[in-house]
Amino acid sequence: MKENIDFTPKSNSGIDINTDENQSGTTHLNEPVAEESEIEKLKAELEESKDKYLRKVAEFENFKRRNAKERIEMIQTAGRDVITDMLNVLDDCDRAQKQLDASDDTTSIKEGVMLVFNKLRNTLQAKGVKAMKTLHQEFNADLHEAITEIPAPSEELKGKIVDEVLKGYYLNDKIIRHAKVVIGK
Repeated sequence: MKENIDFTPKSNSGIDINTDENQSGTTHLNEPVAEESEIEKLKAELEESKDKYLRKVAEFENFKRRNAKERIEMIQTAGRDVITDMLNVLDDCDRAQKQLDASDDTTSIKEGVMLVFNKLRNTLQAKGVKAMKTLHQEFNADLHEAITEIPAPSEELKGKIVDEVLKGYYLNDKIIRHAKVVIGK
């Protein structure tokens, strides 16, 4: 004989099959809502971080563009001060040329030309240009360019610079032109 078993929940039995026995009350029903609000919060933080990142990238790109523009302007105008000072020397050269054409006095012409040369040297020195001292110095391939070797006039000048074909120059202690020299062997 078979018994009929009724599986329908009974409200009067006090058992609610829709609740978790391990959790009291109905707090476990609100968890999906809390997780959703936390996800929304994280999404908002992610969007804010993305926005900050994009702004920083744009700001850096603007900085690079502005820096490149300033560098180009600086390169174009870097020689302006030197050229302006050199124009004064050029004016002196023009005056010296007029004197050369008008006068036959060689001593006054020579003095005038020497004044112009001294003014040129002083102007360049004021801008940081300094001539290399090479004669009777040891040959240094980092500073000098050997044009040729000749027999040394004395024993002490062997391996040293005997003659200077073209002066070398420093600009603020950096080489801007190597000296072209003759070495004694």
